[in-house]
Amino acid sequence: MTDKIDIAFGPLGQGGQGGQGDLVVFLGDDLALGGPAKDALGGAGTDLVAKAAASEKFKGRSLSAMVLPAPAGLSVDRLVVVGLGSDADRAKIDWPALGGFTAAKVSGRNARIVLDLPGVATGPEQAAAFALGARLRAYTFDRYKTKKKPDSEDKAGTSLTVLTADHAAASREAENARTLAESVILARDLVNEPPNVLFPEEFARRAGELAKLGVEVETLDPARMRDLGMGALLAVAQGSVREPRVVVMRWNGGSAGEAPVALIGKGVVFDSGGVSIKPGAGMEDMKGDMGGAAAVVGAMHALASRKARCNVIGAIGLVENMPDGGAYRPSDILTSMSGQTIEVINTDAEGRLVLADVITHVVRSAKPRAMVDLATLTGAIIVALGQDIAGMFSNDDGLAEKIRAAGEATGEAVWRMPLIPAYDKAIDSKFADMKNTGGRHGGAATAASFIKRFVEDVPWAHLDIAGVAMSSTSNEINKSWGAGWGVRLLDRLIRDHYEAR
Repeated sequence: MTDKIDIAFGPLGQGGQGGQGDLVVFLGDDLALGGPAKDALGGAGTDLVAKAAASEKFKGRSLSAMVLPAPAGLSVDRLVVVGLGSDADRAKIDWPALGGFTAAKVSGRNARIVLDLPGVATGPEQAAAFALGARLRAYTFDRYKTKKKPDSEDKAGTSLTVLTADHAAASREAENARTLAESVILARDLVNEPPNVLFPEEFARRAGELAKLGVEVETLDPARMRDLGMGALLAVAQGSVREPRVVVMRWNGGSAGEAPVALIGKGVVFDSGGVSIKPGAGMEDMKGDMGGAAAVVGAMHALASRKARCNVIGAIGLVENMPDGGAYRPSDILTSMSGQTIEVINTDAEGRLVLADVITHVVRSAKPRAMVDLATLTGAIIVALGQDIAGMFSNDDGLAEKIRAAGEATGEAVWRMPLIPAYDKAIDSKFADMKNTGGRHGGAATAASFIKRFVEDVPWAHLDIAGVAMSSTSNEINKSWGAGWGVRLLDRLIRDHYEAR
């Protein structure tokens, strides 16, 4: 859910008009205001900014701010001056981050924002990205709090009027940004929900709501999964009283018969570790072990909302991994849908078992031209890369580069990790075709090697998002526990490389 925020666009000449509220202007480390900002402030306001900067030792550094009472004669309540930094900073502005930072400075208020940045080209695309960041920063998840703020505070929303050169084009461009923000927020809500609310059947129901946007949604129940031979996924679920589901979502926005791009998500709605139970400390975070599935649902929402000109299939495996008398055990041997057999070494290496059967189903039924899976798969990737960047493994250099570029463009960065024969050899089993873990060393890589055995000859990439999907580093566009990571990356990947022009 999102705190109330309204965003409109207007021409730059309205900066000094509009009555009460805040006025936001931008400047660099040279403290020079642009022409539209000077016009909006007038002589008294411009002098006030210069004097206040000197007295407050405000240096105009990137993502810094100075809040001032407005001088007499200016019809606003406050001036908010936002720093842009040096010329080098201004050459690589993160527009969503700037929008999020600015929105936070005027939260709960009305503000006019003079989006004319000295020395920086600011067109409709940049204005829309700014608005995207503002919307994402406004997100909160408090639906289970019973003690709300007083009515006068609770009803206060944020109202922004972004003043820019081509405001009509910016407004049109920002409509796509609005639906993208809604898609990220959908994913965040899913990750933040408690597992007693978002069990597999309920997750499947929420994914089914994409049908309202024209997405074809098919839900597989356990009987259908047994018919298909999904022995790996079903084994993970058998210790829980909650039945598993597989949801297949199809967006047919491309040419008839065109092979789809496939997005696959791990959806372990709660992971206790099963018989190989996790330590109690931090286990509550395992409600977020479905961050990959959340990203896929969010991405499908984004693609359908903007009527993407591409065929895309999204598939998610939804299970709960619990220990009871019927749970699967270390030393069990499972038969996957592919026919390959798997020796269970550790029941906490469950996500790869879920992905194995979902991937096989998609490869056989949809014959995709490219496939990306997202999974909160290993703690090892957090050890390797921390919580600001996802690990990427791929069997195709071209696909890997497309994902890297999409990550750079959206700020959802990935780092390519190696896949070598030694990692594959580490999951060979004495008793079955493979085992579900290759041991402690290189854990993220051996997990990726396990998944690779099911992708056949499809160009494929695996994104291990354990560090970025939940409890990740706070930033200017996300203060939530659940980040909704991957939605913007997947949308950009499809937009830039797979849509019809």
